[in-house]
Amino acid sequence: MSKSRASQIAKWLLIAVAAGLVIWLSRSVFQVDANDLRKWILSFGLWSPVIYILIYTVRPLIFFPASILSIAGGLAFGAWLGTLYTIIGATLGAMLSFYVAKTLGNKLVRKTWTGNVRKIQSQMEQNGFFYVLLFRFIPVINFDLISYVAAFAKVRFTSFALATFIGIIPGTFAYNFLGSSFVSGNPKIIILAVVVFVIMTVVPITLRNRWNKKQLLDK
Repeated sequence: MSKSRASQIAKWLLIAVAAGLVIWLSRSVFQVDANDLRKWILSFGLWSPVIYILIYTVRPLIFFPASILSIAGGLAFGAWLGTLYTIIGATLGAMLSFYVAKTLGNKLVRKTWTGNVRKIQSQMEQNGFFYVLLFRFIPVINFDLISYVAAFAKVRFTSFALATFIGIIPGTFAYNFLGSSFVSGNPKIIILAVVVFVIMTVVPITLRNRWNKKQLLDK
């Protein structure tokens, strides 16, 4: 075995070990509920918003659930400020994921990704901004997966960042409003928050299904 080959194998082994460690941490050490997370964030006082944004920025690298963090943001800062801080953190986190994917390269991924992931990648290659925006509107599609696929599909960074910023606004508000409603304790507000959350979840999926049908009819 050549020295360069051994070095490459060692590098991938280190990456695998690091990924395994991160996944273990996310499933054991970081297993907290939204209310506990809210208390921990608020313990930083005036620095709480900064800490929250920083956590959201690095969240994709530690595989922490975005939904729990968003709800915690609503619990900690309310619907409006929680939405603002989450949008900032989520956009920065997506940009970080995009950069990491670009840095690592896409040769290996192109060889292993198939099915729906490959389909999404192909769509992004044709119209990056539109599809990133569309997929950001749809909460059932993994947030971080879209960032990585966009990078591998060579979507322009500015198009990716802008589409992400715009596309996450509705869903982010829905999660933060849901979280903040539990703090109020008002049943009417909680019901309204649940209704808003359901609408923000169902409408994008419905629009996407209609778009797919239209595309099929046009072909």
